Amino acid sequence: MEIVYDKPYKIFGIILSFIVAIILNVYPLSVGMAPLRPMFIIMVLIFWLIFQPQLIGLFFAFFIGLIADMLLDTTLGQQAFCTVLVALVIRISSLYIHQINRTNAWFLACLCLVTYQCSLWIVQLFSQNIFISDSGISLLMSMLSWPVVMWLLARFVR
Repeated sequence: MEIVYDKPYKIFGIILSFIVAIILNVYPLSVGMAPLRPMFIIMVLIFWLIFQPQLIGLFFAFFIGLIADMLLDTTLGQQAFCTVLVALVIRISSLYIHQINRTNAWFLACLCLVTYQCSLWIVQLFSQNIFISDSGISLLMSMLSWPVVMWLLARFVR
């Protein structure tokens, strides 16, 4: 029997992937392990922005950013602003990248993760006068774990 990949199946995959990413992002870890946690919510958002841009857009990125603000106890709007910047980077780069293969997707995801983290650092530095350098390790872990996230979510794209 053949599985039909239609729009409701993709929407179910998108919702399920965000629920799992939120659970993984807020699951408590020890003090030593917490900086090693990848940015799951942002990685899933980047995946869907790259591979399903007709279903996921700027408004959805803003909404996910607001959810991340509430869950991760940051000032309301900081992560929402950064996720919209990531969505804009992907939209602009899609004008130049016509064929997305795994290498292009990894490069674009790394660019978006760096954009997200640097803009979050700048926003937090200007608004709260704080700089959290431990999130650089999380950025590196997110870049390294991107192929696994892409492999896991690719079954919902077909």
